[in-house]
Amino acid sequence: MSESDHGGPVDEPEREASDATAVVFDSPPGGRIESHQTGQVQPLRYRIHPLGVVVCALLVASVIATVVGTDYLIGNLAWWHWLGLLVLLALSLRLTALHALRVGLEKITTVTGEIAKYLGWLVFLVSLFNVITRYTGRYIETDIIIGEMMSFAWMTFAFMFLIGMNYGVREQINPRIDFWWHGFSNRRKAWLDFVMHVFFFVPFILVAIRILWDYGRKGLGMKFTGVWPDGWHVWNSWETAWDAGSLPIGPIKFLTFVGFVLLGLQVLAEIIKTGFVIIGREDLADVQEHDEFQRIE
Repeated sequence: MSESDHGGPVDEPEREASDATAVVFDSPPGGRIESHQTGQVQPLRYRIHPLGVVVCALLVASVIATVVGTDYLIGNLAWWHWLGLLVLLALSLRLTALHALRVGLEKITTVTGEIAKYLGWLVFLVSLFNVITRYTGRYIETDIIIGEMMSFAWMTFAFMFLIGMNYGVREQINPRIDFWWHGFSNRRKAWLDFVMHVFFFVPFILVAIRILWDYGRKGLGMKFTGVWPDGWHVWNSWETAWDAGSLPIGPIKFLTFVGFVLLGLQVLAEIIKTGFVIIGREDLADVQEHDEFQRIE
């Protein structure tokens, strides 16, 4: 209890409660919106994830393109394209569900990242064996062993790279000018990443997936007519290396498709994460603060 200017008692809990409800929604750039912790209703722009705005615009453009008629993909979406967009739009209105989706996608990235780490050791051992056999080839079947090991070396390296691309995106190992980037607020960083991912990264990945789908299947043995000569027994028809040993390279070609799908899923997780920061929900974005420069490129 305390006394007011007029001498009357003022209840401290009531004063604290009134202070807690005084929430300013229009925070400065980089500021956090904490109104979700006070129970007050937020403005609409803080309750809809920015991904929902992008998806809504894409749906409108797709409807217009479909009505007008075009040969481009945007006017010829399959039913599962529409379903996926509608699901993303619905999730954009349920922030906790969108957060759960992001966590699930990043769990996949964690698994593939661990696989890539062990593959790094395999690449080292195979390369070491390749070097050893190069100088001891006079005592073994040089043409066969060295040819097989060279093929196996680049295959393991390709496997490690393709399965670990999504992990690299999550850990932000992409080149940045950190002494310039480090001075930005979290919200400005999120805006830059969100725009770059949505308008540049995602279109590139979608085009790559569309191209690599046929490329990977043909590597597994599918004919240009779309016929599989041996059905699901792809090991009887997949592409093999031309050098000694004839190791199969069809699976690695198909892994290029798988790798870009995994990359696309992690980019979606990054878009969700940066969108949370933009609307002031850093508690759902799991933003990690760095006290010093990570690197200078």
